[in-house]
Amino acid sequence: MTRTGGLQNDTKRVKQQLPDAKKHQLVSFLKSGVRLIGYAFIPFDSFIAMGILLISEVIGIIEELV
Repeated sequence: MTRTGGLQNDTKRVKQQLPDAKKHQLVSFLKSGVRLIGYAFIPFDSFIAMGILLISEVIGIIEELV
């Protein structure tokens, strides 16, 4: 029994896996660089800029998984 009075089993504790801060930082810098390139392309070709910014969003998703 736990302090709250529940019948929870405290014998098995699952260790939470912490994210790798260094990898997260590197992917974040990559995403920011790709995003800056995408914004720089806006005055020249909006379709290329859109594609580059879309890639930066995919990198952002990967960033959250690292």
